[in-house]
Amino acid sequence: MSHGPRSGLAAVSSALLAMSRHLEVRDVLKTIVASARELLDAEYAALGVPDDHGGFAQFVVDGVSDEQWKAIGPLPRQHGILAAMLHEAKAERLADVRKDPRFEGWPSAHPDLVDFLGLPIRDGDEVIGALFLANKRCPKPEGGCGFTGEDEELLSILAQHAAIALTNARLYERSRELTIAEERSRLAHELHDAVSQKLFSLRLTAQAAAALVDRDPGRAKGELQQVATLAAEAADELRAAVVELRPAGLDEDGLVATLRTQVHVLDRAHTARVTFTSCGVRALPAAQEEAMLRVAQEALHNALRHSGAERVEVTLERRDGTAALRVTDDGSGFEPATIRRAGRHLGLVSMRDRASGVGGRLTVESAPGKGTTIEMEVPGG
Repeated sequence: MSHGPRSGLAAVSSALLAMSRHLEVRDVLKTIVASARELLDAEYAALGVPDDHGGFAQFVVDGVSDEQWKAIGPLPRQHGILAAMLHEAKAERLADVRKDPRFEGWPSAHPDLVDFLGLPIRDGDEVIGALFLANKRCPKPEGGCGFTGEDEELLSILAQHAAIALTNARLYERSRELTIAEERSRLAHELHDAVSQKLFSLRLTAQAAAALVDRDPGRAKGELQQVATLAAEAADELRAAVVELRPAGLDEDGLVATLRTQVHVLDRAHTARVTFTSCGVRALPAAQEEAMLRVAQEALHNALRHSGAERVEVTLERRDGTAALRVTDDGSGFEPATIRRAGRHLGLVSMRDRASGVGGRLTVESAPGKGTTIEMEVPGG
């Protein structure tokens, strides 16, 4: 075994802690694969989550560059050694995977794999994935496998915890989907009850006014006044429904605590490091706090979903009679000359509208390859 008992235990502990930091399935898969490769000092590692059609719903690799992965081509099917791990649900440890009778070849751009260690990931009786390593970095015995029985035991421990982490991530994503669906359903129901009846009445009244314009202008005028009243009431009902979407945590905990909590969740859910610092900001009017929160959420979404950033920093500070929010990432950035097109795509227009709507201002600094900084200032703080 390439690790002594103490270093092996420490490596397993580090791997399990890394897995527990993430909530999204893709991030969990990537962490499992990277942890397994580091733990057993292998050149390559991969994890496949099977679908119901003979392929893989997800397949994550570590040790292969993006260019190599693109050149390899489509995801593998469930055949050969992969199929054996999935369907026979047992470990596979081979001195040379290419000499196994089940080996069916690979694309020309695929790296050469020699010694091989693979394990199914199981949730009870269900096989939910196949985890394998190849090309152990160590001297190989003549005709033997670099991976040892002790390596297999370590990987088995990792696979058991990987099953827990993957199941928890799936449950988290399912719970989030249900929460979103329930909120949409609730809002749709409330909008229907609160607004649709008003709009129906408004339509009928407008039709009545149109019919009276020529033969009874006086009555038509009264109907049009009623149209204006109904339209105002419908707008009030719609505004009330939207205001109800204000995050509960913002009312209960304030902007600083709400931002800190959301950043903590995002840091756990994404591979990028997301941090939050605050200095000297007092409570702000409700409208300003909500606007700053929405701008922060939009900027974080852009940084984590579109920029490829490895680090995102959120700061909130008091500065010369203003409260300043700043979201900075080290991602791909964009060309300021294309700000009009990028502004619409990245939600910068809505962010500027939110800032100006509460008496503040929004500034954006970005350049290709140099990240992006979005800053919002409002009076007070």
